[in-house]
Formats: sequence, C-alpha cells, structure tokens
Amino acid sequence: MTSGPPVFVSETAYEHWAQGEVARWREKMLAPPSRWNRATRGVQQKITRAIPEKVHQAVTAVMEKMTRGILVGADFTTAEPLEGLSLEARDRRAAEFIKNYRTTAAVEGGVTGAGGFLMAAADFPILIGIKIKLLFDLAAIYGHAGEVFAERVFILRLFELAFSSPDHRADVFRMIEAWDPATCPPSFEGFDWRKFQQEYRDYIDLAKLAQLIPVVGAPIGAVVNWGLLDRLGAYSINAYRMRWLAGC
Repeated sequence: MTSGPPVFVSETAYEHWAQGEVARWREKMLAPPSRWNRATRGVQQKITRAIPEKVHQAVTAVMEKMTRGILVGADFTTAEPLEGLSLEARDRRAAEFIKNYRTTAAVEGGVTGAGGFLMAAADFPILIGIKIKLLFDLAAIYGHAGEVFAERVFILRLFELAFSSPDHRADVFRMIEAWDPATCPPSFEGFDWRKFQQEYRDYIDLAKLAQLIPVVGAPIGAVVNWGLLDRLGAYSINAYRMRWLAGC
C-alpha cells in the first residue's frame, strides 16, 4: 500500500500530499524493467512460444468470455457513486474496502490451496471475480458509475495495469494517465484480449503454481492472494487520485 496519509490537515494540504504520492507512483509505473524482470520475462516468453497456438487461442477465448461476463453481466450489481466527499474521505474508505477484500481473497486462496489441484484451478476464476468486484466498489467510492461502459473499460485497464510486465505496464499507465471517458471506444471489440491474458498469466503463474504444492499450498495461496489484492488496491487508489487531481 501507499505510505500513511497525513491526519488533521486541510483538504488542500491533503491533495498536495496526494499529488506527491501520485508522482512517486508514476515514476514507478514508467521505470524500465530491472535485470530480474528481463530475466524472468525471457523465461516466460520461451514457455509461451513452446505452447501450441491452439492452446493460446483457447485460453484467450476463455479469459475473454470470463472477464466480459464479469464486467458486463446482467447479474453484476454496482454501488451508487458516492457524492460530496473529500479525497481524504474517499481514500480512507477505499483503504477499508481493500482491507476487507484482501482478507476475503486470502481465505479463498488458503481454502483452494489446501484442496489440491482441482480446487487450486478453481481459484483462478474466483480470484478474478473478487478483484473486479473490488474495482467496481472503488470506482463508486471515487464517484464513478460502474454501469457506464467507459468506467468498465477503465476498470479493465486498472486490472491490466496491476498485472502486467514493466514494458506493457508503462503503455497501460499512459492510457490511464491520459484517460478521457468521452473518447472511450463504444465496445470491447478492439481490445487485445490475447495480450491481456498473456500478461496476467505470466504475472501470476509462478506464484500460483506454488499453490499446488502439497501441505504448503494453503499458506502460499493465502499469502499470494493477499499480495495480489494489496497490489491492485494500491494501484487503483493512485489511479483514482490521479483522475481526481486532473478533474476527471
């Protein structure tokens, strides 16, 4: 998570502090890949090239169908956007929501990690659902209507930002930094679902594979899921701060 926010300060002082947090986060998002990042990325790309094309197509189709279903499904309820709150009040409420979602994800990861291969495999779609539900709740906290299509695209970009390699993350960050709902595409038709699923899979593969190890799978699943939700929450808070400070 981000560093502790100041207390008992004016709204202007808090927003000034938030600007500093966003500036530091921006620097991190645009930083070039480290030597370790490049090494692990190379291994992942070799694995990707070794996987038959039909498998890539099948996984992409499943990922697209699942994510689209969660994002635009008729049964997906969205909270009403909060009005009249300061950025500080929104940040504090967001932190509480993230804390609760982290706990839920950790419990779910522990249970599925203790249940062997089949339950660990079931963790994949469940965890995506938890992450996207958190993003919808955070959108409402920062005053954005989740039923608006442009906001759902923004949610998808936030998800992508949090779970991508440094190179791709920088590209997604620039999209978010220049975000303008008025210029958002009217559908997901131009969205690169294959890139989306490969980046997400590559990011979580090694950690989630450890969930399959007998005995230690449960604690590993809990810790990994906690960390993934913490990362998503921290990125989202700064992204919404950035929009707030930019007036959009």
